[in-house]
Amino acid sequence: MDFDWLNSPALESGIPPREIEESFEDAFSIRILPDHSDSRESRFYILGRAVSGHGLFSVFWTDGKNYRVIFSREMTDAETAFYERNYDNETSIA
Repeated sequence: MDFDWLNSPALESGIPPREIEESFEDAFSIRILPDHSDSRESRFYILGRAVSGHGLFSVFWTDGKNYRVIFSREMTDAETAFYERNYDNETSIA
């Protein structure tokens, strides 16, 4: 997976790009369906944790190989609870 950080508005969040990339590599990340029906313009959402433990919510675009992060921020309490429930369900199955 390659990230396009050139002039990315996500860089304005102050979150290091490496942490954002790590949240995409999180085995327990939650990817949410696009918000548009046109696949060329679809934006996806992801909840994931960086290695540091920071929970991040990101909005991104992808063509399947390249990823362009449009927005990233720390998870809200509700998002963290949703992520934790999913994590608990996945780890209890194993």
